Amino acid sequence: MIPHHLTEVPFDVIVIGAGINGAGIARDAVMRGLKVLLLDKGDISAGTTSWSTRLIHGGLRYLEHREVGLVRESLKERERLLRIAPHLVRPLEFMIPIYADDKRGPRLVRLGMVAYDALSVDKSLDHHKMFSAKEALEREPGLTPEGLRGAAVYFDAQAEYPERLAVENALDARRRGGQVVPYAEVVELEREGNRVVGVSFEDLIDGGRHSARAPLVINAAGPWVDKVLHGSSDAEASRRIGGTKGSHIVVGRFPGAPREALYIEADDGRPYFVVPWNGLFLIGTTDRRYTGDLDEVIADESEIEYLISETNQVIPGAGLRREDVLYTYSGVRPLPHVSDGGEGGITRRHIIEDHAPEIEGLLTIIGGKLTTYRSLAEQCVDKVFEKLGRSSPKCKTGKQPLPGGAMDDLDAFRDQFVPASGLSRPAAERLVRIYGSRAVEVLDTVGDDPSLLEPLDPETGAIKAEVLFAFRVELAQNLSDLMLRRTMVGMNSKVAVGADETAAAVAVRHLNWDEERAREEVERYRTYIRRMTPRSLAAPSGAPAVPESVTS
Repeated sequence: MIPHHLTEVPFDVIVIGAGINGAGIARDAVMRGLKVLLLDKGDISAGTTSWSTRLIHGGLRYLEHREVGLVRESLKERERLLRIAPHLVRPLEFMIPIYADDKRGPRLVRLGMVAYDALSVDKSLDHHKMFSAKEALEREPGLTPEGLRGAAVYFDAQAEYPERLAVENALDARRRGGQVVPYAEVVELEREGNRVVGVSFEDLIDGGRHSARAPLVINAAGPWVDKVLHGSSDAEASRRIGGTKGSHIVVGRFPGAPREALYIEADDGRPYFVVPWNGLFLIGTTDRRYTGDLDEVIADESEIEYLISETNQVIPGAGLRREDVLYTYSGVRPLPHVSDGGEGGITRRHIIEDHAPEIEGLLTIIGGKLTTYRSLAEQCVDKVFEKLGRSSPKCKTGKQPLPGGAMDDLDAFRDQFVPASGLSRPAAERLVRIYGSRAVEVLDTVGDDPSLLEPLDPETGAIKAEVLFAFRVELAQNLSDLMLRRTMVGMNSKVAVGADETAAAVAVRHLNWDEERAREEVERYRTYIRRMTPRSLAAPSGAPAVPESVTS
């Protein structure tokens, strides 16, 4: 439901797109005293943010393209995120095995490692180490020994759930007075002459068209940037986004599985990763130009086979087959439009485009990386104050923790929370991993109903109270929001098939859903996740997709 006051009170800035960039911009702007409206045609972080490789990294390979400034910025931001979101961003060890036929030999890799360390002089993580072939195999015995010349080991970081990063940015913006409205699709940039003065948007939940006004609109719609600018018109001549598609596969533990992330050069020269993640293994990514439907991006079989084949080549004992893939996911990088050249050479640096003087009151965000979302937001909000002709307060997002990061020491908090929670150690530790210091708020939702401490999903250890927390506190609107971008249960080995029914039953009991809505929610969720080609939905012919009752 769209609050009536949104159409009555003018804002300072309207942000279109609640991915990591839009949510970060909204938080920064609100913290600097601006009146902000954040809109998205879907859920918070439901686009590109959800489909990344989930790394917070300096961009080691960007050194090859001489984007030294981007690497330095990324390394600085990595350190900031480790501090402001310690529950969501954690150090991750990487190994680069070096083979005889790789483009980069041991000497070149060592030079890259030295440069990487030199560009991150203020880092908290350990410096790199070089290993001989023998030492590399002792460390990772699953690697193929044929042609192995050595390896480099270094640290970057992992955002296990970047969806939660975006959610916490948006929730913090809302807590501080911003307005956050998911499922509100902008259908028109409202103009007076050559000036954008607001937006018209459709309420995709309750229906109806609404307007909101502001002297400045920021188009942070990611791959959908051109659609926001041009609607359904043919905008090829002025195309800004030329996104490339990145696909991943998720598998369980396999023979020879690495204990650290592997950074591997594929046969075609493109790097990809095999990453321990979420108790599973994440393998990706591909990099192909994409011109298809942005709302239905699916890993095709050739990409899946490519990732399986490359992994089996470097870890010959893995023996991965198509049926071992638990699920896939794929998204489009919102990169600048480039008519020709290799995909890997397209810059990952963000661009903040001011459309003035042709169009006043409009900024567009092109490109960007998960790692640098905060600095992008800072630069964008600086520009907002410049455009508004107002003096800008100092940005505080580099030091002010995200809501779940509000603690002096993560380990100390966990050590106190786990025994006090009344939960099993794995379940309590998972709450801290997802919600940080806000895990206490999740338990407060239980009240006097101990049934809410029962498992929502035995595999992950999620509890039923999280259903209430997601819908009452974290702006979830449906089961997809709950599973894929709040509790993260949708990232388990079964993509929450089974847990979705349990969650719907909790909603019937505690959120006034009726049986019909519960069934429809499960059906819509399973329809949505089919794009992830989950093995858990590859049921025998004739098996029902959804049980007759989700509350029995």
